[in-house]
Amino acid sequence: MTPSRRLAAKERPARGAPVNSAAAKGAPGDDVPLKAVSGAPVLSVRDLSVRFRMRGGRHVAAVSGVGFDLAPGECLALVGESGCGKSVLASALLGLLPGNAQTAGSALLDGLDLLAADERTLARTVRGRRVGLVPQSPAAHLTPVRTVRAQLEETVRELTGTARAELRAAAEAAAARAAFPADHLDRYPHQLSGGLAQRAATALALVGDAPLLLADEPTTGLDRDLVEHTVDELRRHTDDGRALLIITHDLAAAERIADRVAVMYAGRVVEIADATAFFGTPGPRHPYARGLLAALPERDFTPIPGMPPELGALPAGCAFAARCDRATEVCGTLPAPRDGVACHHAMEAARA
Repeated sequence: MTPSRRLAAKERPARGAPVNSAAAKGAPGDDVPLKAVSGAPVLSVRDLSVRFRMRGGRHVAAVSGVGFDLAPGECLALVGESGCGKSVLASALLGLLPGNAQTAGSALLDGLDLLAADERTLARTVRGRRVGLVPQSPAAHLTPVRTVRAQLEETVRELTGTARAELRAAAEAAAARAAFPADHLDRYPHQLSGGLAQRAATALALVGDAPLLLADEPTTGLDRDLVEHTVDELRRHTDDGRALLIITHDLAAAERIADRVAVMYAGRVVEIADATAFFGTPGPRHPYARGLLAALPERDFTPIPGMPPELGALPAGCAFAARCDRATEVCGTLPAPRDGVACHHAMEAARA
């Protein structure tokens, strides 16, 4: 295999072929960049929307019209500021939304629409087996009355059928994949630091080698060396043709691991781009995405002015217009995605 792009600072695991930026058309109006591979995508999302019913009949549009394809062997990084809808999207894919949520659209995983599947199907055939989850809040997903070793052994037995006599060694091997120390395996979740809890959750998610791994803020609470170890291990998940969707606000981690980058703002994906072009030349094409990179300390260290709009009171047009120095009258209308970017002034932004 040939690496498709460089590592930032350190050598990274090998990658597949470079990403093709050509769009793959789905439903009318879709503009979904898809990696050039043979066969069907592992995950195909079309027009995914999530609204929450609030008291008084008010609705909050947490995710609006999201569409993308995720190919075998590909890593897509979903990035954006806190509260933009990234984790809500992840919860929708796994059927983990609260009761006041309303979903629309489709999310096809090997022919199964995850948004239409019932809880029995999701629990028995999807979670852990077809989709592995590295949760954003690991403490809430670890069983508090069982040691990490016991939870790993149970997961290994359930997902791989490993013989009882081999479970101890298999659990230790699973822990090592996530850099979880063997001498902490007999501890309970409340005895772990936040970083160790995150590594325990990552180890559990990797056990089944599911066709799709969904990692929601997997580097939370980790120091930089462990961040690099974690993202490299997650990257190896794609070596055998599996797909990885990583949700993160850590742009350095995204640069290290991703083939493509999807940028969310106020519930919408405003840009999908090849990672090499996004982090290098010519750079992002959406003004918000360019602002995200410019805010990094190692770049311009220039914060984006203003605050994101409330998801319960989104403007009719571009949600970023109030913070954008390129906004004009046309931004009062919602820009349709074209060539992977939803912006009336995308070409101007790319030349900035």
